[in-house]
Amino acid sequence: MVARIPIATAALVHDGLVLMAHRHPMRQAYPDRWSLVGGHVEPGELPRQAVIRECREELGVHVHDPLPIPMTVSDSALDMHGFLITRWDGEPVIAAPEEHDDLRWFRPNDLADLNLAHPESLSSILRAVRAATEERRGTE
Repeated sequence: MVARIPIATAALVHDGLVLMAHRHPMRQAYPDRWSLVGGHVEPGELPRQAVIRECREELGVHVHDPLPIPMTVSDSALDMHGFLITRWDGEPVIAAPEEHDDLRWFRPNDLADLNLAHPESLSSILRAVRAATEERRGTE
């Protein structure tokens, strides 16, 4: 049996918008497509630790309280760990230009029009945005 590749990915949500990163066209995996920020879980690292590290490396932000969320992908080689992020320090920027060439905040209704790395993850992302919106309403 082939070991699946553990991946940790972050759905940063703010004011009902979700941050998506455009994968650089020169990337080997899923080039020229939109995705959530994230990456490989390193040996000895927990997915939660990986998503915190990946957000720091790729966005230059320090995230707080990553909340695990289901994340659907059809690539059976991947073991995907999704996290909802609603609090962070810093302003997201392209801190790894070799990985991403654009960052944008999207309304949930606009996500279906994107060329996504994992289109099957759209429902997972939309659930995360709804959860964040409901959480925010509960704290107001």
